[in-house]
Amino acid sequence: MEFPQGKHAWMIKVGEKGQFVIPKEAREMFGFQPGQTILVLADEKRGLAIPPRADSQRIMSQIIEALEQEGE
Repeated sequence: MEFPQGKHAWMIKVGEKGQFVIPKEAREMFGFQPGQTILVLADEKRGLAIPPRADSQRIMSQIIEALEQEGE
């Protein structure tokens, strides 16, 4: 299947423990390293997303700020 430039898709299997392996091509593309912590976001309607590492800190800051504002 042909995808537009910059768009990718992979089929992966979920193991018995609920784990899955990020394909090598994707790990290399996004610079994931062994032992690295990644941010996983979820939306019940849209599914899971793993944002690029460079965006993770900004996203977490926005989430924390929104939660703090809810508590006020």
